[in-house]
Amino acid sequence: MGPRAKWFSLVVALVAMAGLPEGARASTHILTNGDLRSAIAAAAPGDVLHLPPGVYDGQVVIDKPLVVEGEPGAVVEGTGTGSVIRIEAAGVTVRGLTIRKSGIVGADIDAGIYVDQKADDALIENNRIEDNLFGIALHGSRNVRVLSNRIRNASEVWLNERGDGMHVWSTKGALIEGNTFEAGRDGIFITSANGNIIRANRFHGVRFAVHYMWANRNEITDNVSVGNHVGYALMYSDGLKVLRNVSINDEQHGLMFHTSHKSDVAFNVVKGTHDKGAFIYTATGNTIHDNRFEGCGIGMHFSGGSESNTLHGNAFVDNKTQVKYTGTVFYEWSKGGRGNFWSGNPAFDLNGDRVADVAYRPNTLMDVVVWKYPLAKLLLSSPAMETLRYAQARFPALYPGGVVDSFPLMESPVSPVAIPTWAEDRS
Repeated sequence: MGPRAKWFSLVVALVAMAGLPEGARASTHILTNGDLRSAIAAAAPGDVLHLPPGVYDGQVVIDKPLVVEGEPGAVVEGTGTGSVIRIEAAGVTVRGLTIRKSGIVGADIDAGIYVDQKADDALIENNRIEDNLFGIALHGSRNVRVLSNRIRNASEVWLNERGDGMHVWSTKGALIEGNTFEAGRDGIFITSANGNIIRANRFHGVRFAVHYMWANRNEITDNVSVGNHVGYALMYSDGLKVLRNVSINDEQHGLMFHTSHKSDVAFNVVKGTHDKGAFIYTATGNTIHDNRFEGCGIGMHFSGGSESNTLHGNAFVDNKTQVKYTGTVFYEWSKGGRGNFWSGNPAFDLNGDRVADVAYRPNTLMDVVVWKYPLAKLLLSSPAMETLRYAQARFPALYPGGVVDSFPLMESPVSPVAIPTWAEDRS
């Protein structure tokens, strides 16, 4: 770079440091009354509106780049109509506020904070967003950061009529990290939105902790779901990274993959699900490895149409039924000589390579009979069932279709993630 170019670069840097001309530089305004709407109208782009403790009128529109921040005890309260704060400009920050009392019209997505499609690069952090229909709605914006908020939606209405903690539509590049979601319908519902990150959030007392529909190439990592109907419902979405998440005592499914393909599902822990630790339905081309499914009604239920998935290194520990599959096709669950760990597998390892000497098949003809005819449970100790057990043991060809693990592990892998103490306490 020549001397003139260096001098020009220095001038540009000094101008940038100086910021706007003296008469137009950003200012900090400390509000002295509850009229937030007038303060927004009077502020210049780039100004900071600082809210001391008190109640400020909501149902406001931020239509220029501003920072709206509050001290502890600063409350922005809506009128029960529309959204409490609506962001309609790029570069807005909302920080440190309690935001409450939105409207209740689901079709309008009445929210504590509504981020419009024009509002790219918004930052929403360290707020308490409570008693709203929807907590935060991202509606077509780009590169929004939603960090460390506590979101608790109104819960006095029927579950399916409630709003989501976060409703994300047609959004790209969002980072949703470190938030806590309680009550409401779904913790995070995301649809038609690609390339987003959902990381290190907590969910309790909702329908689905994370609910994906037609949302590709997203990351769901390091989240914790406790006591919800479903942990992670990933539907019609491809190319996901589902890593190091925890599901504790969720009711129906810990992980649900419905018609989702080519995703990496690894290092997750699902424990104590009443129904199914994982449900794989018409989902193909996924790599499912190094997860732990423990103490569930069914460790994993997968259906026909779920071919071409690769499973290895998973631990199936003390589930009432390790795997449920009622078809006739056989699936190999191992890769490169490494299968999965199965508690209760009475196998030997004579050569000491930590792999069982014989293949493991988690399902028997008796399982299939009971799944198809539940009243057959009454006959489990009958001579007919004993005869079936004896025949299957002598003639392996009688095994039904389903999982064949040719290299079952003799030792359970170390749990891929530690379960937080607060999650154990809430469960």
